[in-house]
Amino acid sequence: RPTATGSIHGLTLATSTPAHLARAAIEGMLCGLADALDALAMRPERVLLIGGAARSEAVRRIAPTIFGVPITVPPPAEYVANGAAYQAATLLTTPDWQMEDTATYEGEAVPEIRHRYARATDHILD
Repeated sequence: RPTATGSIHGLTLATSTPAHLARAAIEGMLCGLADALDALAMRPERVLLIGGAARSEAVRRIAPTIFGVPITVPPPAEYVANGAAYQAATLLTTPDWQMEDTATYEGEAVPEIRHRYARATDHILD
């Protein structure tokens, strides 16, 4: 949209490097997704990361700190086929079905990231 605007809250000389800005963008995107899961009262045991962002090593490494659960990244060529097969298998049975050639990223949840995001969002929306 031509009239869309954005905001970077808390930007300082020390936090305005390209690396800081890239990390802030990734954290903001992931915090938005985590907020959506919270709004739906969903508490996933793992997150399946697919799509363009799944190719980013930074997203793969930061996601577990936001969601607090393991992040699984399947091979990119088979997202749709694997997803459809998994849904069908889940509806028909209670499978212990594992996708092959997946990478799993784990890490400790860092609640402060979500708290900072919430404070910034509250500040902007007020």
